[in-house]
Amino acid sequence: MPRMLRLVETEAPAPQEKPLRVAIASNDLETLDAHFGSARKFAIYDVWKTGARFVAAHEFTTATEQKGRHDDLDDRITPKVEALTGCALVFALAIGGPSAAKVVRAGIHPIKRKDPEPIAAVIAQVQGMLSGNPPPFLRKILGTWQKPDFTEDFDTEESA
Repeated sequence: MPRMLRLVETEAPAPQEKPLRVAIASNDLETLDAHFGSARKFAIYDVWKTGARFVAAHEFTTATEQKGRHDDLDDRITPKVEALTGCALVFALAIGGPSAAKVVRAGIHPIKRKDPEPIAAVIAQVQGMLSGNPPPFLRKILGTWQKPDFTEDFDTEESA
C-alpha cells in the first residue's frame, strides 16, 4: 500500500523560471540508492536553475524482489508510475525494460545512474543541466527545443 507525504511551502522559484519536477528512487530519502522496481521510496523535488524544493515523498510497502521477471498478477510498477505523475525525470540505479516503457508512456524520462549518490548531488547536477546547455531530451521537456535549421549550411549559390 503506497503512502505519500507532501510538504506545503511558500517558497517558490523565481517567476521567470519554470521548475522541473524530478523523482529520485531511494530507500532512505537522502541517497539515490535504489532500482526503480525495488525502491521503497521516491523523493520528489521541484528544481530550477537557482534552487530546489522538496515537494513530496512516496513510500511503497510492496517493492519488486528483483528476480529478473515480472508477475502480471502482482503489478507493483503501475502504482509507482502513477505516483510520479507530473514528474519530468526519474533517477534510479536501474530500470527494467517493461518499467521503462511504462515510465516513458507516462511522459517521464528515466535516467539510470551507475552508483549511489546523495540526492543533493543529483539536484546540483540537474541545476547544472538547466543552467548550461541542456541536452536535447531536456530542452524538449522544457519546451525550448527547436528543430535544427540546416539551411545556413548551404551556400546561396547552391540553393539558387
